[in-house]
Amino acid sequence: MPNQPEERTPDHRYMHEHGIPHEHGHGHTHSHTQTRAVVNRLARAIGHLERVKAMVEEGRDCSEVLVQLSAVRSAINNTGKVILKDHLEHCIADAMECRDRDAIDELNRAIEQFVK
Repeated sequence: MPNQPEERTPDHRYMHEHGIPHEHGHGHTHSHTQTRAVVNRLARAIGHLERVKAMVEEGRDCSEVLVQLSAVRSAINNTGKVILKDHLEHCIADAMECRDRDAIDELNRAIEQFVK
């Protein structure tokens, strides 16, 4: 089912973090090479967002908070671009070879959600 999160085991996380190709229930293999970079970017964005929360709690000027929120949004969007590029270069390229139209349709749906 496309809306249910797939089970994530420690082995699955290890495979992603080390760029090890593996199945995701599609007709092709997933191989992610940027997992560590994505995790690092997300950790920085989370830290930045926590700082924005503290700014709000401190009663900082709304303009300052908005500028920092914009920086967080940019960091998240840039992380999404890294994920998309990695997915296109590896997973979708493999899906095209396997003629896995479902994977392409799934990517299109994900892009629609991401750019909303």
